[in-house]
Amino acid sequence: MSAQRMVVGISGASGFAYGVRLLQLLRRLDIETHLSVSRSALLTMTHETDYKFADVAALADVTYRCDDMAAAISSGSFRSLGMIVAPCSMKTLAEVASGMSSSLISRAADVTLKERRPLVLLARETPYTLAHLRNMIAVTEMGAIVAPPVPAFYARPASLDQMIDHTLGRVLDLFGLEAGTVKRWREVQTETRADAPAPHIA
Repeated sequence: MSAQRMVVGISGASGFAYGVRLLQLLRRLDIETHLSVSRSALLTMTHETDYKFADVAALADVTYRCDDMAAAISSGSFRSLGMIVAPCSMKTLAEVASGMSSSLISRAADVTLKERRPLVLLARETPYTLAHLRNMIAVTEMGAIVAPPVPAFYARPASLDQMIDHTLGRVLDLFGLEAGTVKRWREVQTETRADAPAPHIA
């Protein structure tokens, strides 16, 4: 394998920006990206962003139609670091939990699990139903990592972009990749102490 590869799925949950920024970070890390975007995600894209699909596809090295079940990433023989679904809808989560593959994203996720590669799902929904929670348990038992995009306020994000970057940096940590976007806990504590005013001594 000449380059490190990552499979990226963008499903229809709110949070399309996570998928776009993930592609940008992986490009910066020189990781070859193989992308599939669901039909519902394209609808989300038009509501939440000003992107056109061509803009997003241009960020990936290879893009596959969501119904292309003969795509390279649908086979276990396709070697990769693993797969990230960002964001992951509850429909996609349910398909992965049940082993059903009605789209290329859920098929690629199934392949990732069967090949014992890391699968990270940025499950985006709130509040959760019992079905959602049971599906999260099921995919966790199967070896996936459920990583809801929850902001880390200890990092004191000043913008939405910083919140997204921190979340995705932590996701990439799970693959041993350093994106340079994470304010780590002890470092934040050190910065806070250094910035704190000196105590008044009478």
